[in-house]
Amino acid sequence: MADHNETGIKGEELAEKFLRNAGYEILERNWHFGKNEIDIIARDGEFLVIAEVKTRRTANFGEPEEFVNRAKQRSLIKAANGYIMIKDIDLETRFDILSVLYNGSSYTVKQIKDAFYPIV
Repeated sequence: MADHNETGIKGEELAEKFLRNAGYEILERNWHFGKNEIDIIARDGEFLVIAEVKTRRTANFGEPEEFVNRAKQRSLIKAANGYIMIKDIDLETRFDILSVLYNGSSYTVKQIKDAFYPIV
C-alpha cells in the first residue's frame, strides 16, 4: 500500500478515536453512496455529524482542512442526503472536518465544526 494511503487510514483511525473520546457515537466509517464517500458519520447529541478527515504528514503546503474543496463538499452533501434518506434520519446535520497532522510518531487532531454548509 502506498505511503499516502497508509497515512490516510491512520488519520481516520486517529479521528475516530478523537470523536469517541469526545463522547460521539460513531455510526459509520467509509460509508458509500454511489461514488461518494463519507469518512465518518457520527452522532453528537441531537446532531448527525458528517465528518471529512484530511491527513497530512506536514503543514508545509497548507493545513489539511484547506484541501476540502467545493467539489469535495458537494460530494459529501450528496452522500449525506443519501444516508439521511436511506436511514430515515431526523436530526440536524452538521458538516465537520477533522484535520490530522501525523508524521509517523506523533499526531495532532483538530476538529472544525460546521466547516461548511450545504447550499440550498
